[in-house]
Amino acid sequence: MIRKVSRFAMSLRQLPNLIVERLDLVQEALGRIEARQTASVHPGDFANAEFKVSSQWGEDGIIEHLVRNVPIEHEIFVEFGVQDYREANTRFLLTNRNWSGLVIDGSPENIAVVKQDSIYWRFNLKAECAFVTRENIDQIIAGQGIAGDIGLLSIDIDGNDYWVWEAIHSVSPRIVIAEYNALFGATAAVSVPYDPAFQRNSAHYSNLYWGCSLGALVHLGKAKGYVLVGCNSAGNNAFFVRSDVLGPLPAQGVLDAFRAAKFRESRNADGSLSYLDQAKAADAISHLPLKDVTNGSQVLIGELSL
Repeated sequence: MIRKVSRFAMSLRQLPNLIVERLDLVQEALGRIEARQTASVHPGDFANAEFKVSSQWGEDGIIEHLVRNVPIEHEIFVEFGVQDYREANTRFLLTNRNWSGLVIDGSPENIAVVKQDSIYWRFNLKAECAFVTRENIDQIIAGQGIAGDIGLLSIDIDGNDYWVWEAIHSVSPRIVIAEYNALFGATAAVSVPYDPAFQRNSAHYSNLYWGCSLGALVHLGKAKGYVLVGCNSAGNNAFFVRSDVLGPLPAQGVLDAFRAAKFRESRNADGSLSYLDQAKAADAISHLPLKDVTNGSQVLIGELSL
């Protein structure tokens, strides 16, 4: 009788994980249905390609759209800034297409959660705990045996995104997803100044001072041999394809691709959400400095033409 109670108690403890796993399977199945339904979307039509499975917004659909149109020889991804990897750009790519990959996050607790997830043994996934900087990113990637031509790189660290992408030379991804800060406008090529210890939540209480503009990413992408092919409708992620594998995907200019952010994530000084619209959000950080990545000069956010 004691053994039966013990097994029952164990099954109760396992129940939440079992429920999560079953819900994941349902979500993935629905994602595969949406993937089939969007298979005929015209190359570059991101608006009709978008759908969400594990991504924050519609990135799962856009990624599916891109890998259908971009020839991929090595189905490997690198994504950093993944938190616990429950919501990430590459999770559906891992589970649906069985790619291999490396995810990086600066929190030991988050990486522990990733390694406890059943996907960690069901798929060829590596998880590395590291606070990413431009000084260490190549070493981290190379240390996991990843080099050269890979399928996809996703950058979302809410801070030094521009400077870290600039520093990556160990891999040459065919698709790059990079987050931009829509409050900095479309055309100005600007970023927060590089600080290896940059933390978004301490840089300014509003939580709005981070990252770089879309124009900065386009400037860097061009220097690295990448073409902008679009942005998601939420207005925070830009998608680039290496120019030698662009195929049928149309290149987009920065003004055509730019999407203003619709979400409202600004904070009050006490940490509570303040729900500022875009104009008021930009005004809240108008006094803070940015660096023009084309010439190294400093400009205040309030001086940008938005």
